[in-house]
Amino acid sequence: MRSDLNRDVPLARPGEFAPLRIGSLTVEPPVVLAPMAGVTNPPFRRICRAYGAGLYVSEMISARALLHGNPATRRLAAFAPEEAPRSAQLYATDPEAAAYAVAWQVEENGAQHVDLNFGCPVRKVTAAGGGSAIPLKPRLLARIVGAAVNAARGRVPVTIKVRKGVDEHLLTFLDAGRVAQSEGAAAIGLHARTAAQLYSGEADWSAIAALKAAVAIPVLGNGDIWEAFDALRMMRETGCDGVIVGRGCLGRPWLFRELSQAFAGVEPEAPPRLGEIVALALRHGKLLEEFMGTHHALLHLRKWAAWYTKGFPGTAALRDRLNAAASWVDYEAALSAVDPEAEFPENGLRMRRGKGTSCQVVSLPPGFLESRDDDQPYARAGALCEEADEAAIQGG
Repeated sequence: MRSDLNRDVPLARPGEFAPLRIGSLTVEPPVVLAPMAGVTNPPFRRICRAYGAGLYVSEMISARALLHGNPATRRLAAFAPEEAPRSAQLYATDPEAAAYAVAWQVEENGAQHVDLNFGCPVRKVTAAGGGSAIPLKPRLLARIVGAAVNAARGRVPVTIKVRKGVDEHLLTFLDAGRVAQSEGAAAIGLHARTAAQLYSGEADWSAIAALKAAVAIPVLGNGDIWEAFDALRMMRETGCDGVIVGRGCLGRPWLFRELSQAFAGVEPEAPPRLGEIVALALRHGKLLEEFMGTHHALLHLRKWAAWYTKGFPGTAALRDRLNAAASWVDYEAALSAVDPEAEFPENGLRMRRGKGTSCQVVSLPPGFLESRDDDQPYARAGALCEEADEAAIQGG
């Protein structure tokens, strides 16, 4: 199935796209699951991995919380026994915590790749000098990246992920690329929106091309990969070395199968019918139950119910029943009422899932822009993600 936008996009030609090489890792096809808070936990990574090869990154883990030994954070950071390669993303705001967290991930958690998040646009994070605010201070960014790379000691590749900048007046991605390269990062991922945009509008793929032209390390493009053919178009238009898939796979993990097929030069098979999707939702629910318990799994599944059924006609009432389910019996009873032969709707291919479409005025700490040469972390930045880790492990 193709949307009108991609009706005439050709499949990959033999040898057209090289495997993605990140340090010692080879990723083929060159596809990476975007780390998404409250989403890319071990159950969802397991679901996605079953559909195709790629690199499947954990949700964002607080480096400072690991340093403090936070139990919820360490549980959230866990990998399933069969995961390979093991890829972890860290939220780090200071060199000390970054170094500790990388060493812990490699030595105690078995991580084979570590990514550092410098693109989080959440207001309370940027207001405390973290996330996408950090690239505003290239010297601080360099200290954090350098500490992480040194802690890895060449055992695993360290990469970073950024946005274009805070807003269109404060673009930081080119400086971030130069810092990443100079400090030994193995690659850089760019979500081609600013923090002010959040997830609104269209991603600016020209920024990905500009970053690719500015650095020698691999560049991964992120933003608006809703179909496998979007990935082919992005790589052709920008020259990037790989793609990062975020909201496009929410409720549609078979997108990774379609990506594998398109990169292999094979027309992707049709999306599953509603009956197969229901079976997948039930399997996902059972994996979540094993990970976080029945109560929290049912709460967590509310958003997944909307994502799995979005676009199918007449499913609004079904989602209401699923959201009201107080037990697995209620949940399974609601799902048993659907038409299993209902075909996936074409308009569902590019239907937005996950984050909303609003913009924001980015909050920064007082005086933050007056000291952009400063290399010291903002005092409040480090502790913000511990409560997020607690919420994620409880299905928040």
